[in-house]
Amino acid sequence: MPGALARLKAAVVPPAVPIDARGDWRAAEEALGVELPADYKWLVETYGWGEFCDFLNLHTPFGSRPHNGLAWRSTGGLLVWGSTIDADRLCWRTDGSPGDWPVVIWDAEGAVEELPVGAGEFVAGWSLGLLESRLLGAMEPGLAPWFNAFRTRTHRCVFLSEGPHPYAERLRILRDAFAPTADRGSWESDGGASGQDHFAAVADDWLFTYDRSRPHQIRVGFPPEDAQRAGARLFAAVRLMGCEVRQVTTGAGTVLPAWETRAPEDTRP
Repeated sequence: MPGALARLKAAVVPPAVPIDARGDWRAAEEALGVELPADYKWLVETYGWGEFCDFLNLHTPFGSRPHNGLAWRSTGGLLVWGSTIDADRLCWRTDGSPGDWPVVIWDAEGAVEELPVGAGEFVAGWSLGLLESRLLGAMEPGLAPWFNAFRTRTHRCVFLSEGPHPYAERLRILRDAFAPTADRGSWESDGGASGQDHFAAVADDWLFTYDRSRPHQIRVGFPPEDAQRAGARLFAAVRLMGCEVRQVTTGAGTVLPAWETRAPEDTRP
């Protein structure tokens, strides 16, 4: 495994079950008319369809989900393998050997930037804060990189009483209850009056946001089939934190009388 990919895997925990990560590479390549780079295949098989650091979207040639897949741009011999949340396209210029294809960024306004790295080195470099793009900028300094698999999730907001412990201790207890966990970024206002911590429960691919105040809540996203187990573990963690559950809502804010009650907007990728 090349050094950049090894560093990426060490820093960014891959999902336990990557989405649209397996398939017939030969058939995919025949459909596109080119052989695909080995570092890109590694990215797909390791991480699957999803998003690095809430910004870089990795596409795969497998599955039939909307917004996934590889596609040729109409001009320039550019093959799109990814995108960003700002609708920029991440492409290869397909000249020469696949191992030598440079990454080309085509932004939403038509500006173009070419970088002398492949897809694997680009994703690793940007996610780890080692590469800066004129069009995309750089990963925010000080944040630990993360990856979210694009899968259907149920979303819950659990509103809490403050409890006897300071925020840092409550956060420690919460993360210990779902260990091992991986950072997904955090922020804090001047003076620490408000802030959020984002993390993932690695083994289950559950995503958490813990708001320290205004309101004091835990937001969690999990595969629908995990609803009962996620609720039991979360309520047990809240008890260890010394807090009480005041209210449960969907991610869209619909108040629920019970944890497992379903609402139309309950699940989304």
